[in-house]
Amino acid sequence: QVQLVESGGTLVQAGGSLRLSCAASGIRFSFNVMGWYRQAPGKQRELVATIGSGGNTNYADSVKGRFTISRDNAKNTVYLQMNSLKPEDTAVYYCSARRVGATVINWGQGTQVTVSS
Repeated sequence: QVQLVESGGTLVQAGGSLRLSCAASGIRFSFNVMGWYRQAPGKQRELVATIGSGGNTNYADSVKGRFTISRDNAKNTVYLQMNSLKPEDTAVYYCSARRVGATVINWGQGTQVTVSS
C-alpha cells in the first residue's frame, strides 16, 4: 500500500522559510519521480516542482530561485525547501509519486502552508 506522508506545513510570515518533508512507503522510492503540487482555495492544483530518479529537477516559474526540491533515497523522503515566501504561496501542498514510465500518480494527504503579509 502506497503511503505518502507530508509534514512541515505551518503559518509563516512573508519573507520567511519553511521545509516540507514527505516520507514515502510502499513504493520503490528510487524508481519514482517525486513531486510537490499545491492547491490554493478556489484554484486548481498546480505543479510546484518535481525531481526525477536521477536527480533532475523541474520547477514552476513562480517558484524558481526560491524553492528547492531534493530527495534522500536512503530515507525514502523528498523535501521542499521554500525561501522568500510570499502570501501567494499560501496553499495546501501535496506530495506526489509516479513510477518512471507510468501514468498513475500517488498523492499524499496534503499539508497546509499559510504565508501572512
